[in-house]
Amino acid sequence: MKYFLKIGILLVALQGSYAQMNSNLELIDVFNMEYVSDPQISPDGSKIIYVRNFKDVMTDKNLSNLWIINFDGSGNRPLTTGNQNDFYPRWSHNGEKIIFKSNKADNRVKLYLMWIDTKEIAPLTNSKQAPGQVTWSYDDRYLAFTMFVQKKGESIIKLPAKPEGAKWNEPPAYIDELNYRADGEGYLKTGYNQIFTLSTDGGTPRQLTFTEYDHGTPQWSKNNTQLIFSANLRENHELEPLNNEIYSLNLSDGKVSAITSRFGPDFSPTVSPDGSKIAYLGFDDRFQGYQITDLYLMDWDGSNPQNLSKDFDRDIQNPKWASHGKGLYFQYDDEGDTKIGYINLTGKVSTITDTLGGLSLGRPYNAASYTVSKNDKFAYTLGGTKHPADLATSYKGNDRTLTRLNADLFSFRNLGSVEELWWESSFDQRKVQGWLVKPPNFDPSKKYPMILEIHGGPFASYGSVFSAEIQLYAAAGYVVLYTNPRGSTSYGEEFGNLIHHDYPNNDYHDLMSGVDAVLQKGFVDDKNLFVTGGSGGGVLTAWIVGKTNRFKAAVVAKPVINWYSFVLYSDGPGFFYKYWFPNKPWEDPTNYLKRSPLTYVGNVTTPTMLLTGEEDYRTPIAESEQFYAALKLQEVETAMVRIPGASHGIANRPSNLIAKIASVLAWFNKYKDKE
Repeated sequence: MKYFLKIGILLVALQGSYAQMNSNLELIDVFNMEYVSDPQISPDGSKIIYVRNFKDVMTDKNLSNLWIINFDGSGNRPLTTGNQNDFYPRWSHNGEKIIFKSNKADNRVKLYLMWIDTKEIAPLTNSKQAPGQVTWSYDDRYLAFTMFVQKKGESIIKLPAKPEGAKWNEPPAYIDELNYRADGEGYLKTGYNQIFTLSTDGGTPRQLTFTEYDHGTPQWSKNNTQLIFSANLRENHELEPLNNEIYSLNLSDGKVSAITSRFGPDFSPTVSPDGSKIAYLGFDDRFQGYQITDLYLMDWDGSNPQNLSKDFDRDIQNPKWASHGKGLYFQYDDEGDTKIGYINLTGKVSTITDTLGGLSLGRPYNAASYTVSKNDKFAYTLGGTKHPADLATSYKGNDRTLTRLNADLFSFRNLGSVEELWWESSFDQRKVQGWLVKPPNFDPSKKYPMILEIHGGPFASYGSVFSAEIQLYAAAGYVVLYTNPRGSTSYGEEFGNLIHHDYPNNDYHDLMSGVDAVLQKGFVDDKNLFVTGGSGGGVLTAWIVGKTNRFKAAVVAKPVINWYSFVLYSDGPGFFYKYWFPNKPWEDPTNYLKRSPLTYVGNVTTPTMLLTGEEDYRTPIAESEQFYAALKLQEVETAMVRIPGASHGIANRPSNLIAKIASVLAWFNKYKDKE
């Protein structure tokens, strides 16, 4: 008996020692984080195929495979395996096959067909270019998609013939288009996205459009005789970049006809179950920085258009017809939460579920996706502050979590707790929402350093979702405040447009009021405040250090420093000056200068790091270089971190995300008061 008693005590002691082995997140843990994306429920609602995303620490790549699971959560297993990228699964209408994309062969993205019963796979394309988004015809015999078709660029520069065997430099690049480069793509080749169809029996894709314009994803008519798509087919499309219309394309003769005609974007068309109507997204363009995306309905020929969501002051995303045709499901963000809604044909809205999210691994942006079956069963990416996206379902009001991909990692890693906050702005007493993250093993009797982390956009929103970046700051001992100041989405058009032609400005007061609200709680050291943000958050961070010296140090990530240069140097020259400013910069330079952080660099005393990807074409690194040089001339402590090969989305490689977080923490730890 004593022997067994001793064994029992030993086991209890061992269990206690294992419990004590729990530790905080570490930077290397980024490579162990997985998440679900693009869940596709079968037409009959019995199965879900989803993309399982993971990382390879040896090759520094983001990878993915396809998994399948029953709606009740049983039978979770892989459909594909290997260190590759398998993605974009789409069911046939009869539920017997799927198409998907993969780079498993020659590291080239091809379109594949899989028979669900046998798991046999056949490649459908072998082209140099990868297909864009793909749709099935309703008889499952054909696919429609877009694909880039290169056009030989003409140069007026004629060089003499080089001698045989001579090794000359590459000929000069001759550019005469407004949009000549794009973030994440680099310098663009001349060409356009054209529409193709392809038999599911294989063969050669048939090109249907040949214009010098880009075409959007084609959708099939119910009788499979026409395609509808969104495009800007006007000669001035570069100067009016949002003015898309919806067009029909007759498959028998190739005739293209415009269905919509208003000034503003019309996009994401979806055909009603009986084929008589088209729902689509858009708005009447008023050249505002933020304009609510509404849901519209029209007859197949474009007649009788109506705005279904005119009384619903939130952006409509991802509309899908209910099988009975009496309304549509859609996705929307509301005060930091992502939800599935339903709207009937009179405009009445109800909520299906409100726990979507988890697709932004780095920072806590609202990002999610869902699909719905013919019998109104839903599959969606599950959000929450304790994990990246998992797979969940909803049916008749009952939600169920099907996966817990990171349960192994988080079983021995401590996470910071997340608390929602609201406060009033000192500028106009408007309510502002934010979230406070406390370090693991938080002790309210202590004084902690705090990081204010600011989102980009600026027309975007943070939410109640997991963020590896925020959690790693908390793991390093910092309280973290992240917020949605004025200009953020998910609060309606009026709140978003409080910064129209006035950014940055009074959003500064929203942020400072949030810091003050946290200080009132008593556990933050007001002598150890830090601030950082990326993109639009980088703009505001640079603005803040020009307005106050209350922060010990700042990290300005991928910012705009000089609006005059940005609107001409970014990859959207036809957009930014028109929607974010009242005039071109040479017509009204004062407006650009007064909103540029560079103007206030003479006020800066805060030690400030600049951090940007070297191949960022959204907020090019020249913006950071300007601020870095100015701070050096002002003899302010500064440093510049350049992420090799990184675009605006720095975390395109796992090590880049780690490098960003490590840089921020190194800079803040350098200036933090030592305990």
